[in-house]
Amino acid sequence: MANTASIEIEGKKYDFPLVKGTENEVAIDITKLRGSTGGVITIDPGYKNTGSCESAITFLDGEKGILRYRGYSIEELAEKADFLEVAYLLIFGDLPTKEQSEKFHNDIKAEAVVDEDVHKILDAFPKSAHPMGVLSSLTAALTAFNPSSVDVSSEEDMYKSVVRILGKFPVLVAWTMRKKSGLPLDYGNKNLGYVENILKMMFKVPNEEYTQNPILVNALDKLLILHADHEQNCSTSTVRITGSSHAGLFVSLAAGISALWGPLHGGANQAVLEMLEAIKTDGGDTKKYMAKAKDKNDPFRLMGFGHRVYKNFDPRAKIIKKAADEVLGDLGVEDPILGIAKGLEKEALEDQYFVDRKLYPNVDFYSGIIYRAMGIPTDMFTVMFALGRLPGWIAHWREMRLRKEPIGRPRQIYIGATERKFVPMEER
Repeated sequence: MANTASIEIEGKKYDFPLVKGTENEVAIDITKLRGSTGGVITIDPGYKNTGSCESAITFLDGEKGILRYRGYSIEELAEKADFLEVAYLLIFGDLPTKEQSEKFHNDIKAEAVVDEDVHKILDAFPKSAHPMGVLSSLTAALTAFNPSSVDVSSEEDMYKSVVRILGKFPVLVAWTMRKKSGLPLDYGNKNLGYVENILKMMFKVPNEEYTQNPILVNALDKLLILHADHEQNCSTSTVRITGSSHAGLFVSLAAGISALWGPLHGGANQAVLEMLEAIKTDGGDTKKYMAKAKDKNDPFRLMGFGHRVYKNFDPRAKIIKKAADEVLGDLGVEDPILGIAKGLEKEALEDQYFVDRKLYPNVDFYSGIIYRAMGIPTDMFTVMFALGRLPGWIAHWREMRLRKEPIGRPRQIYIGATERKFVPMEER
């Protein structure tokens, strides 16, 4: 294969180098396009054909249904690793040794206390506030209590910042849910594992002993792993471009949380449950709604099926489907919403229309089912997504800063009015 690509503009030819990744992905390096052509740029709304950076964190092949973190398949990590091991891998590049893993967890637990003034900020929010807005605000507020900037060239400084946010973020997540539920805030227990402590902080009732359910712990651990990173998605790109201005880690994460909030991104699993609620309200006829989904003239959209990136199947969905079946089986939840979900899943997997178009249930479909069965409110689903995505965001922020990437500054093609003369108000 040639090492350059040629572009001809108004009869003049320009050559640009090709960049090849370790998984044989090929890109045209147009870094010097504008300078060498006298101002010509490319335009790519949604950046579907544009690589914003080089990254060593996650490899994704949507056509083949492949997802790997630092070279490890998502299937193997979900089966053999726990969430903190995966977090360490994403952020620092390698799986931790036993000693590194124990130190990492102990250091995180030592940071799992939030300044009492953050509690006061939380108190100012009404119960009606959306949990994602609360979480984004509280994460940004952490900057005020940790004002020193992170020296990314210092491994010690970076490590301290990582364990600090990994320790405090689950507290903010749990507080956000408990605030909405009217429960007193809980700090958890240092003797518990990371995921066990998250569940305890979220669900412990003041006048009862909290008992861990290993099936729920396993399901949540897998969900967090599956959501930990997904290459250059909207929220991750937001974290990188915010950090490119040398904005701090916490405020860059807050920007990522805000991007994740959107229904086309992290809000997809919430949209799944809202769709199921609407089907229930209309009588619960899944066959009717499958027919509506196939009707091009019907505005109804089947949420939680297919994926923008995965053109075959979502490898994460295959893993979490088993956990969803285990959770539903263990809890024995009698919920018409979950019954409708299982009905849609069965019909989609058997209906030739969906099979031919590879519109399989995706990770958002199954994660919504699990969170519903666990008793997590629908508007907390995206908060749980953020909890899983946290190490990926940190990894990309760190990588971007270490690579000394320039400040993000996209170009545009102007399509507005040409030069106009100002008209005084009395003449308009």
